[in-house]
Amino acid sequence: MDVHFPAPLRDHPRNLIRRAGYAEFRDPNTGVTSYVRRLQSGVFYPRFHVYLKEQQEGVVVSLHLDQKKPSYGQGHAHSGEYEGATVMQEMDRIRASIAAPAESANEETEEKSGGFFSRLFGG
Repeated sequence: MDVHFPAPLRDHPRNLIRRAGYAEFRDPNTGVTSYVRRLQSGVFYPRFHVYLKEQQEGVVVSLHLDQKKPSYGQGHAHSGEYEGATVMQEMDRIRASIAAPAESANEETEEKSGGFFSRLFGG
């Protein structure tokens, strides 16, 4: 499932997808960077898998659900789901995360007021 998010974005696409709970993954075979979010800790599959396609007009988030490790060999079998309720629900979650205001308005306030340590040590 591909969804376009128009520019201007409030942060770099990599940072936005990481805030949505995705970890950067660099494929050792191809060197391509993508992002994954596991459904259970300690288990690699199933997992959500995102590719970011940056464009001048914004970014395209390409999402699918990997059910199991690809079994490459004679046929290039990939058990990814690109549609369906689970994928749509996850894309809605990503969409909400990207559209949400900055993580904490307090961060800006802390910077203007000197921050936590400044208040702690009276600086």
